Amino acid sequence: MGILSELEPKEVFRQFEKICEIPHGSYNIQKISDYLFQWAKERGLWCKQDEEGNVLVKCPATKGYENEEPYIIQGHMDMVAVKEPDCPLDLEKDGLSLCVEGDEVFAKGTSLGGDDGIAIAYALAIMDSDSIPHPALEVIFTTNEEVGMEGAMAVNLDEFKGSRMINIDHEEEGILLTGCAGGLRVESRFPLDYIEKHGSVYEIEIKGLLGGHSGCEIHHKRANANKLMGELLVKIERETQAGICELNGGLKDNAIPLQAKAIVVVSDDKADALTKLITTCENEYRNRFNGIEKTVDIVINKIEEDVTKKVWDAKSSAVVLSFIEQEPDGVWEMSKHIPGLVETSLNMGVIQTEGSEFVAHQSLRSSVQTEKEKLTAHVCKITEELGGTTEASGDYPAWEYREDSPLREHMVKIYEEMFGSKPRIEMIHAGLECGILSLKIPNLDCVSVGPEIKDIHTTKERMSISSVKRVWEYLLKVLETKMN
Repeated sequence: MGILSELEPKEVFRQFEKICEIPHGSYNIQKISDYLFQWAKERGLWCKQDEEGNVLVKCPATKGYENEEPYIIQGHMDMVAVKEPDCPLDLEKDGLSLCVEGDEVFAKGTSLGGDDGIAIAYALAIMDSDSIPHPALEVIFTTNEEVGMEGAMAVNLDEFKGSRMINIDHEEEGILLTGCAGGLRVESRFPLDYIEKHGSVYEIEIKGLLGGHSGCEIHHKRANANKLMGELLVKIERETQAGICELNGGLKDNAIPLQAKAIVVVSDDKADALTKLITTCENEYRNRFNGIEKTVDIVINKIEEDVTKKVWDAKSSAVVLSFIEQEPDGVWEMSKHIPGLVETSLNMGVIQTEGSEFVAHQSLRSSVQTEKEKLTAHVCKITEELGGTTEASGDYPAWEYREDSPLREHMVKIYEEMFGSKPRIEMIHAGLECGILSLKIPNLDCVSVGPEIKDIHTTKERMSISSVKRVWEYLLKVLETKMN
């Protein structure tokens, strides 16, 4: 019996637990893709698996719904697979270690992948049932959504006939999403030259931050560990004349980095100054982010002494630290039309020392195409003026709000009947595949929903059991109720 076997709805959690047994981080999706394809074949359903690993499935209408327009159900099969430093799991090979605590499901030491494993679980549970009434279903399981929506970009939907789609890729119950930002990834690279420096070697780590999704949480003004580390290293260089050996931080370009590490060499006569500076900066950062972060921890450990190491030369260090300082981070512009909605943002999600190069991976989002282009040009200008190079990839369009949406009206009506209140109709700053798929499906009418999931893309991710049940019952009612 699985750890989730007694949770309701049982069939949904059974499917979800099976998904969690299969490694399915972005770019590691072959096993989950094969599983979904084989699952559909075993049930005699029409199915197709393409070169990108996308899986398409058709499920016939149940009795009495044969003449209804098909519903498209869509979700992505990859997750942001991150883990705590001391977690023994290999997320390329191992399944997740699921836990239940009160009303929440989480994974010990790793992200949970409720984004978007719950969409897959819902869809499989519906298709596997003999008792759920529904029109014909056309199901789209896409790949590598979290790294640029590559599956959605590549998928061919010519054999699908539906034009109303329920995307299950939102993490806040009671909200019907009807639009989202577009985005792209920008990579900045800088050459590094090295010199030798004698002294003791210290590992400095910034940790304890909340992190979070660079779309959903960017407006909370949480600390970015990469930006803080750049600021800290400027002070360390100035006060101790340290040399930088390595600088690395963050896990994914679309996750606000909650941890960063630097390896520095400091002469022994500056050791006390280094320790004092770390304490001062830790207190300063905690005060700065008081009420936003639970804590900001700076940990320093001496890992070698009386050695000579290669460190960045003065020019390389100045360039990299200037870039980290100058590069925008967080909200760039708020929407001029929708109160409280972020229009444009940038997240410096990952920084890495790769031998003779320093690399920054950034996620840029905007609901306005011209603003996205303007910020991209700004990032390129900063990088190139400092002697670096840029490369943009994974460009995807915004999903624009549709004034006339019969599906939205239908789902609002069902929600009011079931829960006695109106759902919130919103657009979000995070990216969804709906914008891409709307270019492939003529006149697509789309709404995105999902159960309550907190802190996605992080090791703190938790999914509400009761919310999964309520959203499940809501989805079934939407499918069962014929649209006028």
